[in-house]
Amino acid sequence: MGKLICDSTTSSQIIPWRDPTSAPSIDSIETVDLADQITTTAWENVSGLEDQQKRHLRRLYAKGVLWKHPGDPSSAVVFRLSHGGEVKADGNCLFTASQKAMMKSSTAEIIDAGDLRRRTVKRFMEDLGSVVSGEERNAIDDAIRHMYSPDLKSGWGIHVVQEVKLLAKKEDREGLDSSINELLLLGMQREFAAESIYKERCIAVDDGPSWAKYMSISGSPDDEHDIITLQYTEEGLLTVDENREGHAAAFGDDIAIECLATLFKREIYVVQAHGSDAMVDEENCVFFLPHHPRSEICEPPFFLFMKGTGWCGAGGDHYEPLVAHPSSLISQEKVAVVL
Repeated sequence: MGKLICDSTTSSQIIPWRDPTSAPSIDSIETVDLADQITTTAWENVSGLEDQQKRHLRRLYAKGVLWKHPGDPSSAVVFRLSHGGEVKADGNCLFTASQKAMMKSSTAEIIDAGDLRRRTVKRFMEDLGSVVSGEERNAIDDAIRHMYSPDLKSGWGIHVVQEVKLLAKKEDREGLDSSINELLLLGMQREFAAESIYKERCIAVDDGPSWAKYMSISGSPDDEHDIITLQYTEEGLLTVDENREGHAAAFGDDIAIECLATLFKREIYVVQAHGSDAMVDEENCVFFLPHHPRSEICEPPFFLFMKGTGWCGAGGDHYEPLVAHPSSLISQEKVAVVL
């Protein structure tokens, strides 16, 4: 699963669906052999998509998307995008999908999703300590608080439910349970007792260092921390997910995607496809969210797919890989999107 945020400090502008009036020069497109591509799924066979979404996504494969290297606008490549298959919805989907999307790159390293998560966090901490300015660090901290430690006095015009993420050390769980039980003996309800102890004794995810601890959690017994999730409605506490088995993983977010882009020196585009529940017209149901590396761009982009949901009016909750087939523009037919 994953989380996208609408904060200018961590995500780039949306590239809407559009048709260019004329095709780019054929001479500017690289010809790449489409053989030896990984197995893909026809858009008609991807579950959970409405007809309007499938129509637009089929165009991404049939017509392609045009990408130009920011440092060399004269060079252009058309990528035909197909679905790269399902990935497990275990909280690690950003890293699993990214690994699959990069798998067939000629220069990509063979790296598993767990190592990809660890290297993403390491990249974030290196940038936080040496590259990010004080002003930018404050903006990043604000974005992290907005996602994981929101001000529960606001935001209810957008959200029905808001979540607060806390980190409990695995070695402290027994002591936390004992403290909760003491409050139960005093007559406090279980949910409120747990909320009180966890908020007092656990780590809030509200800045760069705590985000790094959070994003390191893969749901493995080897994790140092467990994720505690407090859910609230406007009326107050709704539920406490104590994650007693320690299986919950930190969902990838926009900050993690930018770190991935920087790590591999390539742009990453998240392709969102919204259904009728999102209250967008059909012509705008598919759009691209670009994420740029902090460093130079040395490789072509890779693409991730997110099925948008109508809940909260935007966003989605699960990443899947897209396979980008580079191809020449062999006719004057228009491409589907210019990135």
